[in-house]
Amino acid sequence: MVRSIIILMCCLFTACDMVKRFEQRAAQVNNYEARSLELARENRLLNAQISDLKYELEGHKSKNAYLQLQLGAGKTGTDRSPASVPTVRSVYPENDLVNQATFKWGAKELMATAQKEFEQKNYEKSAQFFQTFIEQYPGHEALNDSVLFQAGVASYESGKHIDWVLKNLDTLLVKYPTSKHYRGAKLWMALAHLKQGDSKAFFGTVEEFRKKYRNTTEWQILSAHYERILQKYKE
Repeated sequence: MVRSIIILMCCLFTACDMVKRFEQRAAQVNNYEARSLELARENRLLNAQISDLKYELEGHKSKNAYLQLQLGAGKTGTDRSPASVPTVRSVYPENDLVNQATFKWGAKELMATAQKEFEQKNYEKSAQFFQTFIEQYPGHEALNDSVLFQAGVASYESGKHIDWVLKNLDTLLVKYPTSKHYRGAKLWMALAHLKQGDSKAFFGTVEEFRKKYRNTTEWQILSAHYERILQKYKE
């Protein structure tokens, strides 16, 4: 009887010890989970801060490049623009947002500004910086189909530079016939023709898309414009 009691007490002590250790382990796991959530939140905040710092750094780089040009010109009294760059002429009779003759932006600065302004939907400024890059650095390795496409879209969205739209997108179609932007270039060119009042060119593109690209997003956009035009004629 005594032996049975001793065995029972031992079992009880063992069970209590196991429960205690289980509770300690559970508390430890809960602490790990709480710490993990806290670290994840801190990581998100740090990533956001890193993005802000990168953006700020790009701005400082552009300003620094300009200051170095200005300081260098002040010391030597000579033009520090690269020899391969042609004499700068203003292509903006009004509202020159680039002022390349004064700032002498390099290719990287022009591209960085053009793309940043494009992302922020400042299309007039973006179009001017893209066009300056294209005209000042026609053989640059960064001048590809994507740049021509963005330049065309920015020019169209600016509402002022239809000639740039047609010129840049036509270059894209000729030089990059297998580009992923090929149909998009045709679409924006058609819209530019429509804005110019060249209905023949617009309807020609509509017919081409109707035959070749009916299952594309570009066709949906073009056909919507086409339907609106037909509705105006009916009215």
